[in-house]
Amino acid sequence: GQWYYGEAPEELRTHPVFCALEVEHERMHRLTTQLLRASDSEFAVPPGAYDAFASALASFRGKLSALKSDVQQTLYGHDPLTGAESRISMVTALRDALELVKRRVGQCCVAVVDLDQFKAINDTYGHHVGDQVLVTTVRQIAEHMRPYDKVFRYGGDEFLVAMPTTNLQAAQAVIERIRNGLASITVALGGEPISVTASFGLTVLDPTVSVAESVDRADSAMYAAKAAGRNRVCVWEPAIPNIRLNATAGADGAQTG
Repeated sequence: GQWYYGEAPEELRTHPVFCALEVEHERMHRLTTQLLRASDSEFAVPPGAYDAFASALASFRGKLSALKSDVQQTLYGHDPLTGAESRISMVTALRDALELVKRRVGQCCVAVVDLDQFKAINDTYGHHVGDQVLVTTVRQIAEHMRPYDKVFRYGGDEFLVAMPTTNLQAAQAVIERIRNGLASITVALGGEPISVTASFGLTVLDPTVSVAESVDRADSAMYAAKAAGRNRVCVWEPAIPNIRLNATAGADGAQTG
């Protein structure tokens, strides 16, 4: 019981499941006291009293397991630097989304986000500034996406935005909002302000292919956005043979196929 009665971080103390544990914990001890008193008496322990204790114990263990799962998700399901969800979480979430797409619950779109000239930022200003740019990027993405969208750290300076129950047109609007929001800010850590832009590759989660292939399509579209001049959104069109990419205009207003 030391983990429960000892000092715990505020995030844990205020967690809904932790609060529910307190109720179950007190209930379990109250019923235990009743059982002990009954066993010390000359009468047999009532079956109902033991059943109530067993039920309380099972409920306590269930909530404890739920809390453990939530803590593990917090520790291992999120990137410790940026707070974005991890790549492991991404795979699970996209597989779940794909199942819903297959059941025709609704479309899902994914976008790969890659910061422009990030290596130059690291080389010029140092990795400390580069880390702050990554943190700022995720903050901006989260600020401009919808509550039910998710952002994952795909690797390095690449992120993936998943937009469930969203068609391609609506997803484009979300990603353009993110792109504009990111391009409108600067990161300053005691030195000169650093402008940050990103290139985006967007596609639908295709129910006829694997999650990995759909992500690869978004990744290919992102590289096309880089080749087209950066700071823009490229959409992969799966109905066209090979890989044809349509680009929406970036800050310079150019159109690229």
